[in-house]
Amino acid sequence: MEVPCVDGRTRPYVDLDSAASTPPLPAVAKAVEAFLPVYSSVHRGAGWKSRASTTAYEAARQAALDFCGPGRAGDVAIICRNTTEAINHLAYRLELGPGAVVLTTVAEHHANLLPWGRVAERRFVECGEDGTFDVEAVVEGLRTHPRPAILAITGASNVTGWLPPLAGMIDAAHEHGVPVVLDAAQLAPHRPIPATADYVAFSGHKLYAPFGAGVLVGPRSTFAEGEPFLAGGGAVDLVDLDGVVWTAPPEREEAGSPNVVGAVALGTAIGELTGFGWDAMEEHARRLARLLRESLRRIEGVRVLGPGPGADTLPMATFEVSAAHHAYVASRLSAEWGIGVRHGCFCAHPYLVRLLGLSSGEVERYRAEVRRGDHSRMPGAVRASCSIATTEAEVEALVAAVESIASDALSGVAPPVPYEQDPATGDYWPVTSQPGWSPTERSVGSSCARG
Repeated sequence: MEVPCVDGRTRPYVDLDSAASTPPLPAVAKAVEAFLPVYSSVHRGAGWKSRASTTAYEAARQAALDFCGPGRAGDVAIICRNTTEAINHLAYRLELGPGAVVLTTVAEHHANLLPWGRVAERRFVECGEDGTFDVEAVVEGLRTHPRPAILAITGASNVTGWLPPLAGMIDAAHEHGVPVVLDAAQLAPHRPIPATADYVAFSGHKLYAPFGAGVLVGPRSTFAEGEPFLAGGGAVDLVDLDGVVWTAPPEREEAGSPNVVGAVALGTAIGELTGFGWDAMEEHARRLARLLRESLRRIEGVRVLGPGPGADTLPMATFEVSAAHHAYVASRLSAEWGIGVRHGCFCAHPYLVRLLGLSSGEVERYRAEVRRGDHSRMPGAVRASCSIATTEAEVEALVAAVESIASDALSGVAPPVPYEQDPATGDYWPVTSQPGWSPTERSVGSSCARG
């Protein structure tokens, strides 16, 4: 698609924000379009459309279960909204009890950080300056008394693209009798999900299925007893005014009318990705990761966060530009070059604090400013992330644009149009009357710095 820029021209949109959400695969869009005429409620109707919808919904459930690896005959796949809901759901259903400890890491997305704080004490695996840690660091957390009830860990960082050595970490947890919860939101679009993880959560919106479905996979026994996370129709066998008989999982965990269209999209996307083959997708991703990260490192005034040269990462790079606010860099990339990136802290604030090397005093000052409603100095960085459709030419276009912005920042050259910052959001906006960027077209509530 062509997007407007502040010089009055339109340019092909360069989508380098796939770590946030991926565009639909063509097969997904076609499958949804073909399904819509038969869309109906599932599990509740004798009509043909309801039966057809139920069949499609259950096929998507099976696809999601199979996607998490072999040997899951005793598991269920619960279809929910996204990874965040899946982990909140699991945190409630595990019924950890008083004094329980969850071992997790400082590198987690908020989705795998905040829910555990509601139900247990958290013990954290720390990272080094490059944002990584090893199996021994996890083992130390497993050995510490009291023994953790679970290990909750990311499959791939949504900030740096770093891939923790999952096989060794999962094996170590199992050797200590600790089940593993895997946040596979970033991993799933790029690498196979380890079949040995006890619980897995991932999202369709990062898996080329942008219709609002996510999945929680885990042992059926976890959900066979006790009250479900959500109570309502579809989760019951019998209700009277004095009590309820819950139905069996997974339906027990899916109260209300489910997102059938989202499930169909997700099942289709899984089928397409599986058909592409992991070897081809991994080679494409590694090639783009090397080009992106090595090219950005060569630019004067740019610092790439995370693992150093030679590390195996997902095709993304999070970076700082000297003397240029992260929101300003992202705004210029969009307004002048038509390049879409993400900026801010990427819903992983503790991790960014460590990657940026911020002191506790600096963090407290930022916290005080935010409480006053001022986001203008919120710390953060810029993240560029690739999909299976990203080309080397698009990566090179980003690198050239960043080089221009970094050069301007170092030499004090003004941009082609002035930019103003909104203190309430922290974001920058070009001052221009050009279509697409005029003051009346400024969106409300689109701040990246929050989260």
